[in-house]
Amino acid sequence: MVAAPCDPSSVFFGFMGITSAVVFANLGAAYGTAKSGVGISSMGVMRPDMIMRSIIPVVMAGVLGIYGLITAVIINGKMDTPNTYSAFLGYAHLGAGLTVGMSSLAAGLAIGIVGDAGVRANAQQPRLFVGMILILIFAEALGLYGLIVGLVVASSAGAKAGSENRSEEHTSELQSRKI
Repeated sequence: MVAAPCDPSSVFFGFMGITSAVVFANLGAAYGTAKSGVGISSMGVMRPDMIMRSIIPVVMAGVLGIYGLITAVIINGKMDTPNTYSAFLGYAHLGAGLTVGMSSLAAGLAIGIVGDAGVRANAQQPRLFVGMILILIFAEALGLYGLIVGLVVASSAGAKAGSENRSEEHTSELQSRKI
């Protein structure tokens, strides 16, 4: 039995997953970098000796953009020709991209706000440094959770779509025997 060709619009959803992962992750990275950078600039006027120590939030925000890039490359590698790319895969890849992108955006917002306030407070009271780093780690973990879920969804969708196609073929085969 030959499977029916897949709807070409399914590929649109896969590409939207790629776009969502990159765009939203980079928005989070850009906001986190900009907001933390403002705090570092302000703090640098009072304590220029602490600038290098205060770069940590900027680095952590930059990692969020890498999460989106990794996800986009993996989803792109899983995409196939429009004739064999099912709606299930398109929706799964859209979900994976949105998961990573939105998680990274949320993490970037948290890193930016904590980074800005944290480096300013650290300039006035250096004992706050460890607490600031712990809060930043938990904020970064939000993006990491999204990355893990997105990669699992993007990677396992192909196997699930294959089993979906096999069960459809089995059902149609059983129906043809009844006729």
